[in-house]
Amino acid sequence: QVQLAESGGGLVQAGGSLRLSCTALAPTFSSYTMGWFRQAPGKEREFVAAISWSGDTTYDADSVKGRFTISRDNKNTVYLQMNSLKPEDTAVYYCAAGPCSGYGCYAQSGYHGWGQGTQVTVSS
Repeated sequence: QVQLAESGGGLVQAGGSLRLSCTALAPTFSSYTMGWFRQAPGKEREFVAAISWSGDTTYDADSVKGRFTISRDNKNTVYLQMNSLKPEDTAVYYCAAGPCSGYGCYAQSGYHGWGQGTQVTVSS
């Protein structure tokens, strides 16, 4: 059963921008930290960014600092604004939700709800 619905992926040239959206379909997730992970072909899934239930705390991977911004406009929807995209950002991006806090939000184990993923392709 799909519990998180992502949208906004696509094909963009290097240096361009995309905005991903994720809506929690299960009411429980509205009180959780929500985040984004990504998985490139042949690589492990990696953390990208996360935002707390209140929106007061954000977490970012070093690889996206200064380029990606995570935000939350209500308790059910989170966005990932991706600017200055690079070919190495190409991956399937997954939305996640879970009761994590602090360093726990950087790991997949901090989440137990996942979306189906949306493809982001950055051409050089």
